[in-house]
Parts: sequence; structure tokens; C-alpha cells
Amino acid sequence: MSLDTVAEDIKDDARERAERIERETDERVEEIRAEAQADADDILAERERDLETRIEQEREQKLSSAKLEAKQKRLEARRDSLAAVRERAESAVADISGDRREALTRELLDDAAREFDGGSIEVYGRADDADLIESILDDYEDFSHAGSVECLGGIVAENEASRVRVNNTFDSVFDAVWDEELKAVSDRLFDQ
Repeated sequence: MSLDTVAEDIKDDARERAERIERETDERVEEIRAEAQADADDILAERERDLETRIEQEREQKLSSAKLEAKQKRLEARRDSLAAVRERAESAVADISGDRREALTRELLDDAAREFDGGSIEVYGRADDADLIESILDDYEDFSHAGSVECLGGIVAENEASRVRVNNTFDSVFDAVWDEELKAVSDRLFDQ
């Protein structure tokens, strides 16, 4: 074997080794590139999931806020409607007149009279009902008209000796009935 042949064999061997190293390097580079691409895809998918989750949470929050605001507006509208109904009903009660007003006032006074064990009873009522109250009190012994109170009608009776005060105004009766019937009124108004 000549020196040229040995040199040629070494060159061939070196070329083959270089080609093999180059192939292995290309394969390794491709593996690294594929791993990097897979990692990038995973990171991108995770970020997309996070973003979708955040978007869904924000959508749920906004939807929840909108529902709450709508509910508050409905409740406010209902309160306003109930307040208007109550105001009209109070006005109708205040406008009761004639024999009906006298009968109701007399009934409230009779009911209050049962609470007292005697003594001097002072009776208060709406200023516009002063004449009516005085005429009714003519039928009661030891009862006197003592002045006016702000109310829709009816009476407030008190006895200083026994420290008893009975509020039998149309207002107090109206409030009690309103509290008892509020749900029924609301159901009827809002068709629940």
C-alpha cells in the first residue's frame, strides 16, 4: 500500500466520519427543533387555555353583573310601583267621608275605650275631623277631645293616670293591613 492510498483511505474515512457527524448533527438539530416546536406549541396551547379561561371568567362576571343590575332595576321599579299603590290607597283612606268615616272612627274609639279602666281619657284625631270626634265623644263619659295629630283619620286616646296610650288611627290600621297583604298585593301587581 502506498502512502497515497493510506492518505486517501484516511481522507475517505475522515469524510465518512464528517458526513456521519454532519448527519448526526442535522438529526440532533432536527430533534432539538422538534422539541422546541413541541414546547412552543404546549406553551401556546396553555396560554390559549388561560386566555379562554380568563375570557370566560370575565364574561361570567359581566353577565352576573348585568343580571344583578337588571334585578336591582326590577326591584326598584317594583318598589316604586308599590309605593305609588300605597300612596293611592292612603289617599283613598284619607278621603273616606260621611257616614262611613263616622262609623270607622266610632269603631276605633270603641275599641280604644276597652283598653281603659276609667279615668279621664284624652282623644286626639285629624284636625279636619275635630267636629266629627267631638260629636262622637258626646256619647262617651270622661272622654274629651284634646287636640289634633297628623294622621289619615281615626283616633289616639290616652289616659295620664294609667299611662296608657292607644293608637287607633287609620294609619296604624292601614300599616298593619299593608304589612299583612304586601305579598298578595305584590303578587297581584307583578303576576307572580
